[in-house]
Amino acid sequence: MSTLHYEDSQCEIHKVVVGPVDNNVFVLRCRDTGEAVLLDAANEHERLLDLCRGLDVRTVLETHGHWDHVQAIPQIRDAGYDVGVTREDAHMLDAYDFVLEDESVIAVGRLRLHTIHSPGHTPGSMSFLVEGSPVLFSGDTLFPGGPGATSFPGGDFKTIIATIDERFFSKLAEDTIVMPGHGEDTTIGAERPHLQEWVDRGW
Repeated sequence: MSTLHYEDSQCEIHKVVVGPVDNNVFVLRCRDTGEAVLLDAANEHERLLDLCRGLDVRTVLETHGHWDHVQAIPQIRDAGYDVGVTREDAHMLDAYDFVLEDESVIAVGRLRLHTIHSPGHTPGSMSFLVEGSPVLFSGDTLFPGGPGATSFPGGDFKTIIATIDERFFSKLAEDTIVMPGHGEDTTIGAERPHLQEWVDRGW
């Protein structure tokens, strides 16, 4: 079964759904060089390791530190893959290899992946924007129909609304495809008109 979820002239994005809460795991792959990065080593490590080997994954990036997004990290690291997470969420992981900084650029072959610190779901949530492709990996910050949950320790509703408004809606094009940590894709244009509804309902 094909894992290909999206492609354009510069990149491929592969997607598998794993674990008890149906986590999305994405692999962003440069079409020119074949090099790739995996986003969220969530669960089902054997399946993810097969994906890593088959798609020439070099590193793993975590959108945040919640348990359901990090279950496969020990086996992934044991297999030789470096894992990056934000400093604010690093304490949620048993181990990691490097720290993700806000507004930095990660090279994936010839692709450039921009980091966007996206607090609210967790203090250290990170989203990733593909330069030259209309794709935002939003982790658990933005879903079809609203923001991610903020009832967990470290979550804050006002913060996640500010993140979505100031870092996504104010800066990204309407046709930007949002690929979240669970469920289906959406677009910035589909979600932007509903911000005040989310504020009014309080979740």
